[in-house]
Amino acid sequence: MSTTSRALGLRVRSPRLAVRGLIVQDGRLLLVNAYPGEASDLWCAPGGGVEPGTSLPENLRREVHEETGLSVEVGTLALVNEFHDPASGFHQVEMFFRCRLLTPAIPAGWRDPEGIVNRHRFVTPGEFARLRVKPDSLGRAAWGDEGPALYDPLEPIVR
Repeated sequence: MSTTSRALGLRVRSPRLAVRGLIVQDGRLLLVNAYPGEASDLWCAPGGGVEPGTSLPENLRREVHEETGLSVEVGTLALVNEFHDPASGFHQVEMFFRCRLLTPAIPAGWRDPEGIVNRHRFVTPGEFARLRVKPDSLGRAAWGDEGPALYDPLEPIVR
């Protein structure tokens, strides 16, 4: 905790670490909506929180399967993104990895066992441009060069 935080009596929490998959099949990117009851029109890449003692690729394989029923092979790191909620102090660091599908399609009727993801879809770059998606650099990471990983600096949370 910084001296300033202590002096102000603020409680500082460690950032939450999450992993997400960039799954592009036939030029289309897999997106999920993780707002129960379709409470938001915000889309993101599938993934979620990292469990301690488990590698990042293992966590990502688990999260993608829970949210979509798909099995993936985890590849290279493509993007590191951070966001925070100034009101609550919540801060998340997300690592996006390129993934290759090992299963051909999302099983018919698949439901997220935790009930978080309520919709999923594969989108073209044109469809992507018409959606509300976070992080801002997601499209560039998914369809851009496979060079060094991108960094999307800290941005306020969006709901």
